[in-house]
Order: sequence, then C-alpha cells, then structure tokens
Amino acid sequence: MTDIQIRTKDTESIIKDILRLKEEKDAVILAHNYQIADVQDIADFIGDSLELSRKAATLDNEVIVFCGVDFMAETAAVLSPEKTVLLPAPDANCPMSDMITAGELRVLKERFPEAAVVCYVNTSAEVKAESDICCTSANAVKVVESLKEKQVLFVPDRNLGRYVARFTDKEILPWEGFCFVHDRITSDDVMRAREAHPEAELLVHPECRPEVIDLTDHVFSTSGMIKHVCSSDKKEFIIGTEVGILHRMEKDCPDKSCYPLSSGAICATMKRTDIQKVHRALETLTPRVTVPEEVAERARMAIQRMLDIK
Repeated sequence: MTDIQIRTKDTESIIKDILRLKEEKDAVILAHNYQIADVQDIADFIGDSLELSRKAATLDNEVIVFCGVDFMAETAAVLSPEKTVLLPAPDANCPMSDMITAGELRVLKERFPEAAVVCYVNTSAEVKAESDICCTSANAVKVVESLKEKQVLFVPDRNLGRYVARFTDKEILPWEGFCFVHDRITSDDVMRAREAHPEAELLVHPECRPEVIDLTDHVFSTSGMIKHVCSSDKKEFIIGTEVGILHRMEKDCPDKSCYPLSSGAICATMKRTDIQKVHRALETLTPRVTVPEEVAERARMAIQRMLDIK
C-alpha cells in the first residue's frame, strides 16, 4: 500500500470520527473561505467574516468549532458567551488584527474626540470594546454611511478605509494597518494575469492597494466574489484574494474557470488548521476561547450594531 493510500485511509477515519464527535458533543463547524480544502469539506458552514458572525450569533449548538483565526473565534465567544467556542489552531492569529491595540485606539480617540470609531471585524475583542461599531469588507460602506458623525476613525486596515472613502462624503481617518496577503498584490501582478487570461474578469478584495483596485473590474468581499462568479454569464475569472477561496469556487461554480491573481496570496496562519486539529478539539473541547465579560459586553454592542444593519 502506498503512503498516499495510507493517508487517505487515515483521513477517512478521522472524518468519520469527527462526524461522530459532532453529534455526541452537539457541535457545529464553521470555516472561513481561506481554510484548506479538507477543513472546508468537513465544515457545516463556510463563509466570510460577516456570514460566519451572523451564523455564530444564531446557532443553537452547545459547541462552536471555529476554523479560522483568533479574532473570528473571539467574535463568536462574544456573541455566544454561554457556548463553548473552540479554535483548533490556537496559534492561528491575524497579523492585521495585531497591528492595533486597545491602548493605541484610546490615544487616537483622545486626539479625535468628535470622530466615530469603526473597527474592522479583523480586530481583537479589546479593540472592538473601544469602538462604536464593527464592519466587514462586505458591509464597510454601509456601516460608515449609517453613522451621524462626519469624521470616522477607521481601524486597522488602511486599504479598506481608503476604499470606503471612495463612496462617502465623510472624512475617513485610516489607521496604518494592512493585510499582508492583499497588500503585497501589485499592479504588475494584474498586468501579468490579464496577459495570461485576456478573456477573464478580474475580481479583487477591498483590502488590496488602491492602485490594484483602480485596475480591477469588480471589488467584492469573499462571499461577494463567490456569488458573482456563480451568477455571472462570464466563464473565466481572475481572483484577487487568498487562494483558499478557489476550492470553494470549484465546488460551488464547477462550470467556471478561476485563476489566482497571485499564486503567492497565501495566509500562513489561516492554513494552520487541519482536520487532525479539528478532531483533537472535538475530543478534548480545547483550546477554548473566552473573553472577559467586562470586555465582551462592550465588544458585543459594537458587533451587534453592525449585525443590526440590514
């Protein structure tokens, strides 16, 4: 028997036991669109930050296994403090989330006391607790437009903040954070991809640099990309975001051809979750993510204000 066959047999055994443990522990598995293929395939729900935030807030299951990065599991724990929220890979942090602290945000608020604070969901619970409202890449413009304030502190993603500024008369003051995966996609990458796939439509994430967005056909969140690809009459697409999304596109839109804008668009921390870690988390109900209630209560208000926007 070959090594590949052995691994396949082991994988099938692990998946079978995950299904047993899910039922036994009343658990549900949520996975972000950037997760590896095996993890997406065992998930009950796959989506972007907004979709999974909404799902986490409405689930009846006792245990939520969050296959993503730290701030996502924290958000689920804030919204469902009575549930057991597990992060199978405890070292799966978000580098952009780490680019701002609650202390830094408090200093910023002192400098701009009249400004509203909009924090991207890619932030710690402590930062959310210091914010007026959260947003995701899917609803950032709508969130900013919902505010009465004319000046907005937008943290931590400078690229998303500058993208939002294109669609509002409010003054957007972006923090100098960024997603390293999207920020390193360049105009040269666009030119090369266009040359390689001249008939393809180009879709990019709003976390990309402004000069990349200027060259695209459409700007979407990850869920927006999937919906567009599946519903479009076009047959070929260049996808400007983390490459993990291509697996879901292949499953949801099998009649379409999707190419990565950059083959190097890989989030290493998103890839730290595998089915072995999911299995271990369900077996042991660890690592559990909790948020102190004094922080969670304030963070919950900022998240709920976002979720209340239709």
